Amino acid sequence: MNVLSLPPQRKSLIATSLIVAVSLFVVVVNYSEKPSFLFQPVFGETLFSKQPYKPYKPHLGYVSIPKQEPLKLNCELCSIVSSSGQMLGQGAGPQIDRSPCIWRMNNAPTRGFENDVGRRTTLRVVSHTSVPLLLQKPQYFFGQANDTVYVVWGPLRNMRKDGKGIVYNMLRQASENYPHARIYVTTEDRMNHCDMVFKKETGRDRIQSGSYLSTGWFTLILAMDMCKEIHIYGMINDTYCKTEDYKKVPYHYYEAGSRDECAEYLLHESAPYGGHRFITEKSVFAKWAKSHAIKFFNPPWQLS
Repeated sequence: MNVLSLPPQRKSLIATSLIVAVSLFVVVVNYSEKPSFLFQPVFGETLFSKQPYKPYKPHLGYVSIPKQEPLKLNCELCSIVSSSGQMLGQGAGPQIDRSPCIWRMNNAPTRGFENDVGRRTTLRVVSHTSVPLLLQKPQYFFGQANDTVYVVWGPLRNMRKDGKGIVYNMLRQASENYPHARIYVTTEDRMNHCDMVFKKETGRDRIQSGSYLSTGWFTLILAMDMCKEIHIYGMINDTYCKTEDYKKVPYHYYEAGSRDECAEYLLHESAPYGGHRFITEKSVFAKWAKSHAIKFFNPPWQLS
């Protein structure tokens, strides 16, 4: 068919159809969720995709309460502050505060620890079990003066939206009491994805092995999708507790006198059921750091 010989109306119709088709293709490409990394068929080897960095792309695995809108937040550099006692006495606060995006976990406070952990918080990843702790200080965490983004993860039984999800109900009430609060929850598909990553990387089914993923696991997966570069403060590596000169510190920097961090890690790692596999997770993080722009501070990691 010779397009040039067609009547003007037919030419216009063909041109319009092409424009619509191209526009739909662009929308599908931009709004389809793409994991930030792919897995090689060989067990244990992770291959991060080389997708171009896209500022403010929607993260479809995280939806807001109550509007159910996808999370849109991207940073050139994210500084993730561990809740570990390793943060104490390091004076890293000023360096952390210079980061454009600062991430914290659960209910870890800044007040009284500013010199070591910084003052600002851009995003806070929260376990479903820590939500009641946040609600003990709702004005501090969700008040209008607080512009922190909250990403809450948890199993479907606690996060279901049909009125039977006890944690989701708490968050929905918080969003009603504090309409300016920016609260997001992890979708069931995203939770399953995080389980799949654990199995792919460790060869262990999380449920069958009695393992609970940590907030750090969910934080790193989100950060690799959202941040171009990641700095992690206060996280020990998988061999730290085996070294002769390891430093005894509290499990949380804000809980003086709590169980020693290494004792807590070893207890969880060996628990037959219901334990976080902190040490196993750290070995996976070291692997990811070889393919992604991840750096560790206080203490630094020696990546071979």
